[in-house]
Amino acid sequence: MSEWFRRSGTAGDGAYDLVISPGDLPEWQCTGLRTATLAAGQSRTVATGAWEWIVLPLAGSFRVTARVGSEAGAGGAGAEAFAVDLAGRVDPFAGPTDSAYVGRDAEFTVTALTDGRIALPHATARRAFPCAYVPADAVGVELRGAGQASRQVQNFGTPDAVAADSIIACEVITPAGNWSSYPPHKHDTDIEGVESALEEIYYYELRTEPAFAAAAGAGAGTPDPMGYQRVYGADERPMDLLAEVRSGDAVLIPHGWHGPSMAPTGYDMYYLNVMAGPGATRVWLICDDPAHAWVRTTWDYQKVDPRLPLHQH
Repeated sequence: MSEWFRRSGTAGDGAYDLVISPGDLPEWQCTGLRTATLAAGQSRTVATGAWEWIVLPLAGSFRVTARVGSEAGAGGAGAEAFAVDLAGRVDPFAGPTDSAYVGRDAEFTVTALTDGRIALPHATARRAFPCAYVPADAVGVELRGAGQASRQVQNFGTPDAVAADSIIACEVITPAGNWSSYPPHKHDTDIEGVESALEEIYYYELRTEPAFAAAAGAGAGTPDPMGYQRVYGADERPMDLLAEVRSGDAVLIPHGWHGPSMAPTGYDMYYLNVMAGPGATRVWLICDDPAHAWVRTTWDYQKVDPRLPLHQH
């Protein structure tokens, strides 16, 4: 399997279910993600070093405590303290959650208040920004696309949501039978006002569509929620990936066109996007694949999927 695809259960360590770090590969220098499954009372402590981090509950509630400053690692009295409880959510399909940002040169601890799963997106940072709490009701939710390209985007870690140096992060929920991350697009070249160079991680969770859960349970086999992710490059920068993805899997995109993300009939798809790049400006600018850009014009005469916004049903 491609070095850019990480299968659930094969890409973690003793403390984390998934570990992706800046510098893991020669073409991967800016972006990272860790996930962990924690029972109530369990914790993880992270020294941020030269990276900035976001604490994002996937399921469950968590307490975040941090110390920021030159003496943070030693817990010195000169370090600035930060503490917040994250109410979290039942699962990633339950709508936006509150989250916490912790900048570089700090140390933080995440403690599970209930059984749950946590995601820790992170990225290289030149500057230290203050710790911040982003409440769920402050997360911008947009319904993007139309028809079978309808999806729900939750902008918890974008430039208008939290002050940071380089990290850009959002969540996307794609109802069963729909395509998202479509039309295929790229962001691997800095062109002022047109495109920004950003690595990107897609982390997936999938579920059986609730409306058909009873039918799935009555079938001869056990439901196996899955989806598909396509990534392809240009002649001068080849990339060729078509991955069948399940909960806990991740795809790394160092460059190239990516999309669609496909949710087959019967299975809703969630993915967490984490982006960062070497540029001085923190901005998400994309270019559509010219062969498929016309698809956007069809949204003008289609309605948004009535199942969205998903968390209100």
